[in-house]
Amino acid sequence: MASCWDEPRFRTPCGRNASAVTEALTGDLIPVCRYTWRMSTETVTAPANANTISAVAALMGDPARTNILFALMSGKALTATELGYHAGVSAPTASGHLAKLLDGQLITLEKQGRHRYYRLASPAVAETLEGLTTLAASGPKPLRPTGPKDAAMRQARTCYDHMAGRLAVAITDALTAQNLIVVEDRSGMITDEGRRFFSDFGIDLEKRPGSARPLCRTCLDWSERRMHLGGRLGAALLTRSLELHWVRSVNGTRSLTITRDGERGFHDQFGIAIESLMVQRKA
Repeated sequence: MASCWDEPRFRTPCGRNASAVTEALTGDLIPVCRYTWRMSTETVTAPANANTISAVAALMGDPARTNILFALMSGKALTATELGYHAGVSAPTASGHLAKLLDGQLITLEKQGRHRYYRLASPAVAETLEGLTTLAASGPKPLRPTGPKDAAMRQARTCYDHMAGRLAVAITDALTAQNLIVVEDRSGMITDEGRRFFSDFGIDLEKRPGSARPLCRTCLDWSERRMHLGGRLGAALLTRSLELHWVRSVNGTRSLTITRDGERGFHDQFGIAIESLMVQRKA
């Protein structure tokens, strides 16, 4: 699946109401043979049919729950109070929605002392949400004009645990042009030269025990309509960029700011001119 979302309403997805997602999830569903639900440490495969697909769609289709899920697309663990704010609902209402999402295995609960934090259950959930972004983006025109926050999101943002936006697409293009990766359809392969490059860059490509996540795959970027890197490699590139202070998170959003060090680093390492990533706003 593919693509990423803006902040929810009150920070709304894709600059439109979360109801766009509800509309994308309704209608006739075609049964498929099987689906795979990848949890954090194991893979469980179960038969899928119209009823099971409809159940998942109904969970995601409520606007408040949609906003909760997209708030968690930042990859951060959030409290019920924080998620209630993103969803624009009261604390008791947020608790009810979180209980349903937990029961549907779309999110997980982590307890730390007296505190309770929520996360997306797996990358598979994030990938499904990305795909819905592309579907909803092709629907009705946004009800509000694009603002400064949207422009920042298009330049660079997080998509669960990897980068998206113009920066991520430019990195993918640069790695492909230098024959460090080979991309075909949604799959990718790292060349021998690429493995040396990433090792020198400080990225460990070894598979973690219990992880079924692909090393190199691509996602369709919702704002650029082109591919950016996901998978373990995409996550490692974001982690390394944060470690080098090339990008930093913007509080309360999924936007990433490219620092002065990042401007030099992305240029020297990948040949990317940062000025080419700037999003021009309409007058």
